[in-house]
Amino acid sequence: MAQRTTEQHAVPFWRDERYLQLLGQLAVVLAVAALFYYLINNLIHGLAAQGIQLGFRFLRLTAGFDIGESLIEYSRSDTVLRALYVGFLNTLLVAFLGIIFATILGIVVGVARLSKNWLINKIAAVYVEFLRNIPLLVFLFFVYTVIFLKLPRTDNALSISFLKIYFSNRGIFIPWGIPGETFGSWLVILLVGLILAIVVGLILYRQGQRTGRMPLIGFWAPLTFVVVGLIGWIALPSAPLIKDVPVLQGRNFVGGRGFSPEFGAMLFSLAVYTSAFIAEIVRAGILAVSKGQREAATALGLSPFLTLRLVIFPQALRVIVPPLTSQYLNLTKNSSLAVAVGYPDVFAVANTILNQTGRAVEMIGITMIVYLTFSLLTSLFMNWYNARIRLVER
Repeated sequence: MAQRTTEQHAVPFWRDERYLQLLGQLAVVLAVAALFYYLINNLIHGLAAQGIQLGFRFLRLTAGFDIGESLIEYSRSDTVLRALYVGFLNTLLVAFLGIIFATILGIVVGVARLSKNWLINKIAAVYVEFLRNIPLLVFLFFVYTVIFLKLPRTDNALSISFLKIYFSNRGIFIPWGIPGETFGSWLVILLVGLILAIVVGLILYRQGQRTGRMPLIGFWAPLTFVVVGLIGWIALPSAPLIKDVPVLQGRNFVGGRGFSPEFGAMLFSLAVYTSAFIAEIVRAGILAVSKGQREAATALGLSPFLTLRLVIFPQALRVIVPPLTSQYLNLTKNSSLAVAVGYPDVFAVANTILNQTGRAVEMIGITMIVYLTFSLLTSLFMNWYNARIRLVER
């Protein structure tokens, strides 16, 4: 019986799609690397022709300029690096508080847009459409010049008397605490409270996973921390913080903690503007949940609030979180507009240092790295949270 044999010839590597794809990708990488090398080499030679060498030794030089607002002690005799650190903290403060306030306000407005009350629904709609269709810079200037700079003078400041909070064209002044002798011990107690709050949160989370009814972790865990802090405050022989109340002396307030009009305008603008976009994300997330889920919750006798908290919102979060991350990143990067109203964020401080030292490449590079770090850390946290709440399919 004759046997048929067939010869199978291997495809030459220059015609093999696998090798061609690999070679194509390698060629693109080499072309990009060559372009970067050319640009960097051209930059170094151009600076060398002007007698300038790249380096960061100038960060140890004396800053020589004042910063109007700082969370830490700073004077013009400090180093350039400390001045940058002050700007970094200012950016971190306005971005962090802006994200918190924008999220709270955005959730409220987003839910209001779905309200069956005609007035509440239309007010929320006008709020969202107005803010989403104007530039942030224009809104920032409006808030700064029309609201904060038009507040009364200090001798006629608006006040919340029982809270000792004052609003004037020189800023917002609130009571503050000065560390006392037992402040260090109280910090240890607060650390213990934080650990207990995390433990309580984990226990409640596991209980919710086991029973299928998630408790109010966002309420009980912070309450644990607050209770431990209050117990520590009472148990210590003296108050860890001494109340310092702002008092009008001459033409300005003394004592307490003051926040400049620039900070107030920046925080208010970022929070309110971003909340309009978050509101639409929240509304879309809620609408993405099947109507049958709400009907089932109503059939079980759940109130509208419990239906939203236990049924609708947990499912909507899977739709809300990814675009919400983008809004957090936008808010952080938009904080660089603070230079327009004179708030000393990291971009404004870096610009001042650039004008004094002439180190344009280094300062622009540092500024880009700072905002890149903010963005990556925010994305990392939000991606982790998104992975925790995603729907696991079996």
